[in-house]
Order: sequence, then structure tokens, then C-alpha cells
Amino acid sequence: MDKLTHMLTPWGEAIDKTNPLSEYPRPQLRRDNWTCLNGTWEYAILESGMSTVPSEYDGEILVPYSPESLLSGVKRQLLPGQTLWYRRKFSFTKPEQEGRLILHFGAVDQVCKVYVNGQKAGDHSGGFWPFSIDITDFLAAEEIVITVAVQDESDRGIEAYGKQKLERGGIWYTAQSGIWQTVWTEVVPEQHIENIKITPLPESSEVKFEVIFAKNTSAATEIQVFDEEKEVSSGSFETNEFTLKIPNFRYWSPDDPFLYKTKITAGGDKVESYFGMRSFGIVKDENGFPRLSLNGKPIFHSGLLDQGYYSDGMYTPASDEAMVWEITKAKEMGFNMLRKHIKIEPLRWYYHCDRLGMLVWQDFVSGGGPYGEFVTRYLPFIGLHLKDTTKKKGFGRKNEAGRKAFERDMTRTVKLLYNVVSLSVWVPFNEGWGQFDAERICKDLQKIDHTRSIDHASGWHDQGTGDFSSYHVYYKPFKMKPDKQGRVQALTEFGGYSCPTTGHMATDKLFGYKMYKTKQELNAAIEKLYTKEIIPKIKKGLSATIYTQLTDIEDEINGILTYDRKELKLDAEMVREINEKLIKQG
Repeated sequence: MDKLTHMLTPWGEAIDKTNPLSEYPRPQLRRDNWTCLNGTWEYAILESGMSTVPSEYDGEILVPYSPESLLSGVKRQLLPGQTLWYRRKFSFTKPEQEGRLILHFGAVDQVCKVYVNGQKAGDHSGGFWPFSIDITDFLAAEEIVITVAVQDESDRGIEAYGKQKLERGGIWYTAQSGIWQTVWTEVVPEQHIENIKITPLPESSEVKFEVIFAKNTSAATEIQVFDEEKEVSSGSFETNEFTLKIPNFRYWSPDDPFLYKTKITAGGDKVESYFGMRSFGIVKDENGFPRLSLNGKPIFHSGLLDQGYYSDGMYTPASDEAMVWEITKAKEMGFNMLRKHIKIEPLRWYYHCDRLGMLVWQDFVSGGGPYGEFVTRYLPFIGLHLKDTTKKKGFGRKNEAGRKAFERDMTRTVKLLYNVVSLSVWVPFNEGWGQFDAERICKDLQKIDHTRSIDHASGWHDQGTGDFSSYHVYYKPFKMKPDKQGRVQALTEFGGYSCPTTGHMATDKLFGYKMYKTKQELNAAIEKLYTKEIIPKIKKGLSATIYTQLTDIEDEINGILTYDRKELKLDAEMVREINEKLIKQG
């Protein structure tokens, strides 16, 4: 395997190592009384299990960056069978008599145990989902010692791993591990809000709230809704579920991403949140073609495939500004959608999409394997779709525990991202990777969340369900067939045109679907692709396009941005004009 060249992004060059990613990590469940624990921790990698605490540590690691990343300061690969240990000491003020101290982890990849002052406080499985532990009962002195043990089998276990592989190359990227999102504590009252579920109901000028309390309790709830600083609605409720009228409301859209602020008080707890008044759906156009809709009107989705890998932080951006810059850059070029590909981002990424006005298609994180190339590459290339039963070896889902983990994670994903204003489409399976029972999964997903559309099998192995006829087209011209089920026609991956950029590439082994020597050639080819193959399909019912991809990643040099985010390969004005035509005609 070739060696990667580590490159800093502009934000990695300016990183604050004393307090990285210090913004409050949950914008829709915000409290004031919190402490960020990002920064320097001790680490060790041992061959022993998760119960043998190290007698000494190997050195320091910058949390929340995985040890494999440049920004962590470690640059070591955690292997199956090894245990990655973290330790951090910090001072605290003990909560008042009925207060509780909650320890939060944004994400730890893949399986971990957490110790507080030498006692096991909790554990977690699943490398993409947050978890919290009430550590109040483990407090003794005015110093807390947090120790975390992590194991990660990457693509060789039953947990979701997405695009990571221990043997990276091509479209598969370096496996990362450990703590990769913010760690923090906050003080809450005994009876406190654990989650909020927000459902906009613009058709009745209402918004529905469900307030979920810790330990399944309930409390009288007061809520205020603000347009900027002006209160526009309020109410007091004795139940955990209620609706609130929003008179003369303002719609959310990519052109006008207006967000209402909220303050919620319940059981002595106070949190701040936000929501947008919008509805997603499918409508017929004047020619009878099904179109994606926003607020009851057709809207063409012109997007980019966004993997969310960084040349310095891997899964983790160097700063909040790094996320904002990418979303803004895509929006400036006229794109109105990003497909978050096989990864779940920190919640602040979705917040920025909400406030900046960028629609989101959210993939579920794939697992299972190994995948058969005959099933996931060769058959789809000639247009053959298989029934995705668990007996099909090539889908990589013969392991029952892995299938159960996927369904567990589906519920986790929807619960985590349900309130995201910009999230319009769920994508359970991609190109057959770990796919199983997609028709049933799609129906189960519809029961959990009926407010969004579903691309049940992106690319191929279509099971005839969901809301999309979903195409992935590389290497050959795009041909669209009438959909017997009357679903939305969407080109959910295409292009992948590549161009080397000297001094900004991670490897010498270059991967792309079509290679061009110069930026001029690349731009001309992309303009021709959109003009000749894509735009003419809109009048035939094409309703969404997703170009591959936003950035280069390791071997892949098919991004419109380089891996270090320092060069834009495309002519921004040309791309903006293409997107204006797409969105106007769609």
C-alpha cells in the first residue's frame, strides 16, 4: 500500500490546539452551563483488552482527532485486537444537591468503555452516534479522571464503518478510530430534558413539539418562539406532546433559510433550540412527471456528493469555519443540495446547512461485508438488479448481528437528525453495500419518519420501492428509462471527472472515472456533460442530480476542490450558470 502525503488544510494550519472545536456541539438542544473537554489528552495503544488500564501512556493526543490523523499529533493506525486508551484529568465544581453532571461524547469509533475515577461508568457501540453518561455518582474529589478504552475492527467487524478500510485504496479510505467528535460535560437538574422532537406543520400554521425527559418523567413545559428577538408565539403545556400556532409564518427554503428560535423551560431545565417552517414532498408537474417539492412547489435538487473527509483531520474538520467554508463555496457555485455520503457529521454541520440554506440528502452508514464485486460492480454495469435477500453472499449481510446493528443504527440516525431543517431525503443503501431487505427497511423507515422522501437503493439493485428511480452513471452516457412505479427520476451519482493538481495530492496512485490533464480540459468536459446529457433530461422528468464529488480524497482526485481545500478546479461562474439552468428548468 502506497504511503499517503499528509497535508494541512488552511484551518489546520491555524488550529487552536488548546481549545479546538469549542462551539457548543448541539445547536438544537443548547444549554449555557457546559464545559468543553476537547484538547490534549494522554493516549496509549496496547495489545491487551479493555479492562487492563495502562500503567503508563505513550504520549499526548489532540482530542477530538483520531490517532490516524495528522491533527491528532499521533499518526498511528489502531488495528483489530488492539485497545486505544485515553485519559484526561480536569477540575470541576460539584453540582448542587439535585444537579447532575452529564458526560457527552459526540462520536467514538467503534466500541468503547468509559471509566470515571477508576470505576466503569458506561459503554457504547457504534462509531457514528453520540452517547451520554450521568457521572454524578462517580464524583469524589474536585478532580475527575476520565479514562476511555476503544476498540475498532473497522471493515472486519459487525459495526458500521462506511468508506473506511484497513486496506485503503481507490474509493476506500484510511480507517480512523477513537474519539472523533467533541467531548463535553454539562450540569442539568435532576429532572431534565433529554431530547426534543420538532415537526413543522405549515399546512396548519403550527409546529409540533415532543419533549422527552430523562428517566421517562414529565413536567409542565413553557415554550417561547422568536423571530430574531421578537416573540411571535408562546404557550404552557402539561403534556409532553403539544402543538403551537405560528401566525403569519415565514417559510424556510434554500433561497430564504429563515429559522425560528425557541426557548423551552421545563422541570427547572432551560434549553434553546430552533426550527424552520417547511415541508418536503412529491408533486406532479404540468407534464405529469413526479417532482420533488418544497413547501408544495417543485424544486430541482442540484447537488454534490460529499464524503466529509479532511486531509488533516480525516473525519473531523479542523474548525467550525472549515465546515462553513465548504457549504458556502458549494452554495456560491449554485448548488442547492449536498448528499452526505456514508457518514454522519457533527450536528453543527447540519446547523450550518440549515442556516445557510443547503438541502441535505443523508446516507445511512454502511457495514457488513466483504462485498462481492460481481454483485456490487459488474452486474449493475450491465443493468441487472438482484433481489437483496440475506442469502446473497455478494451483499455482505449473512451475519445476523450485523443486520441487527444496521436496524439499530437506522433508528439512531433518524432520532439524531429528525429535527434537521434542511434534511430532505434518506438514503438507506448505496450500490448494494451491506444491502438487505431494502423493501422492508424502506417501509420501516417510512413508519419512523413520514416527513421525508426515501432513495431506498441508491444506484442499483432497485427493489421497486421508495420514492426514487435512482441512477449512478460513470464511464457511459446517461440514459433514463420510464419508471413503472411512477417514482421520481434522479441521477444520484455521475461525473467523477478527475484532474491532477501538483502539490495538492495525497498519493501518486490516482483514481478517477475520467482523467484530464488540465483544468481547462476538465471544465470543458463538465460543461459538455451537463449541456449534452443532463439538462435535456429535465424535460423528460429528471428531478435531481448529484455530481461526484465535492473534494478529492486520498487516491480519488475527482473532487471540484483539492483534498487540502486550497484549490478550486472548476470555473465557479461556469458552474453557477449550469446550476441556474438546472434549477430554473426543473
